[in-house]
Amino acid sequence: MKIKHLLLVAAIVALFGFPLVVSNPYYIHLVETILIYAVLLFGLDIVVGYTGQVSLGHAGLFGIGSYVAGVLFMKLGMPFWITVPAAITITAIFGGLLALPALKVIGPYLAMVTLAFGTIIQILINEMSFLTEGPVGIKIPKPAFFGHVTTEDEYYWIVCVLMLLSLLVVHRILKSHLGRAFEALRDSPVACDCMGVSVYRYKVYAFIISAGFAGLAGCMYAYSEQYISPNTYVIELSVLFLLAVIMGGRKSRIGAILGSFIIVMLPKLLDDIHLFRIVAVSLAVLFILLAAISLSKKLTTVRKVAIPLAGIVGLAAFSFWLENITDWRLTIFGFMILLVVYYLQDGIVGFVRNYYASLTGKSAQAARDAEALLEIKPTDKDVISAASDTSKGGTLLSVKSILMQFGGLKALNQVDLTIERGTIHGLIGPNGSGKSTMMNVLTGIYVPTAGDVVYASNSVVGKTSSEIALSGIARTFQNVQLFGEMTALENILVGLHHTFDSNLLDVALHLPRYTKEESEARERALGLLRFVGLESLANEEARNLPYGKQRVLEIARALALDPNLLLLDEPAAGLTAPDIKDLLVIIQKVREHGITIILIEHHMDVVMAACDIVSVLDFGQKIAEGKPAEVQADEKVIEAYLGGATA
Repeated sequence: MKIKHLLLVAAIVALFGFPLVVSNPYYIHLVETILIYAVLLFGLDIVVGYTGQVSLGHAGLFGIGSYVAGVLFMKLGMPFWITVPAAITITAIFGGLLALPALKVIGPYLAMVTLAFGTIIQILINEMSFLTEGPVGIKIPKPAFFGHVTTEDEYYWIVCVLMLLSLLVVHRILKSHLGRAFEALRDSPVACDCMGVSVYRYKVYAFIISAGFAGLAGCMYAYSEQYISPNTYVIELSVLFLLAVIMGGRKSRIGAILGSFIIVMLPKLLDDIHLFRIVAVSLAVLFILLAAISLSKKLTTVRKVAIPLAGIVGLAAFSFWLENITDWRLTIFGFMILLVVYYLQDGIVGFVRNYYASLTGKSAQAARDAEALLEIKPTDKDVISAASDTSKGGTLLSVKSILMQFGGLKALNQVDLTIERGTIHGLIGPNGSGKSTMMNVLTGIYVPTAGDVVYASNSVVGKTSSEIALSGIARTFQNVQLFGEMTALENILVGLHHTFDSNLLDVALHLPRYTKEESEARERALGLLRFVGLESLANEEARNLPYGKQRVLEIARALALDPNLLLLDEPAAGLTAPDIKDLLVIIQKVREHGITIILIEHHMDVVMAACDIVSVLDFGQKIAEGKPAEVQADEKVIEAYLGGATA
């Protein structure tokens, strides 16, 4: 058994054995509260850590879960085994209702919308006295099973079981195709949509799932406290939840548990001056040791550690100057949060992970538990497929009189293009000629002002980027749009998202349908990496790859969509001569598999070597079209694109 498994078993034994060792009900209740908050933070981390959305409405969702349990018990006498699923379901519905309008905005506007939601929920709980008893609150006893009312210790064990089940479910979700979709839309929403993963839809899914965990936590909290009132679910609690995710470390279940521990225990710590002094001095000594080791190994500089070191040592010294901590609680609390959020932007867990990686010389991905690579080595035919039949020929894509106007600027002006099946069609022109605008029109990022785009006999104008991608049009980007915090393998798996039919229940229970789909997708993803020569870098984060490898990885990810038409937007930009040579080999291999290609490129040697037909744009208009040699000799092209002189 691996060390991490032994540690996990030891942690679970310690968790369940805690009431047997510590008989004080106050401490049992304290740990119980930490576990309940951890369940909520598991869900909040999906929204904050994975999708990158800022939610300040989770205290309201937490309150909904609590009051569903309280009202069902008070009005209908419903037992625990009914109130729990009811709280999860109803809160998830409210999460969906919140997400539908809220996710139309981004950044601070989203934070304000969710903040308003939390405020409205608190007001409704307070005012709807006919249902919630208003300011008086609701008393709810510990749950009863078969006539037996659970004791404090027994309910603690129920909370432990539900927390561990939540941990397992959320871990499975985030390691599945659903979790990869959430993480991808955080790194690059545009690329996510162009991989057939609807950004808006999966943001809504994330909010619904997150709300479900908040509802479960709220329900458990109601039974734990045995009394709920509107004053519990205030805005400050939402801020604390958000800080807990940030401080503990996003994208980490351990970080969520640690964050929960911090927001529960830190106020208690600041109630006891003697305990505060012990902790402050211990942190100062620990930080001095870490700083000394880092400086000796040249992992950091004096300048970088000077301010946080001075702050922590100063806090320890300040603790001995204080005689009474009561008047300074909020100031110290804010200062400690500021230090963690500002200097540990990946949270405490992220800091430890990165620090360990720096000491051992391993990458952050290697420091994590890397997924074992499948040993199956499929052939290229197993991993590349397209419905295009080059033997039949004919037109695959027809661009008819496209006009793309931004205000008074006509980025594309009555452009016509005809793309034949099985060809490599070049699209060239000087900077600002409209090439990338055409790519964005073809993939649904822009809706043209006028004209039509007909793909496989169907118009794609007005369709979303994800719908167009799933219809068989894949693309790369002028500026690489990889999912940087995901591995090369995971990037390809996002492209294979369309191969999954599994739902949330399949994922949570690891039913055979999901496990089969995941196994097949990983096999296929490894085959695609092998196809472009990146199999040895499968577990390396995309942002750590050399630029040339990133370009190639983006092509492999696009191929995962099984496209009939592949749009390559300046794939050779910034590449060295050897990388360009390898790129040409890959492009020819793709063509041999029956995939039609539109190639935007400034490297004329690449255009001449790869393309069958070349169209030239200048100031948004098509000025020439023909075979590469013919276009290169065209006087209009020479004047517009080659600077007025032949090479």
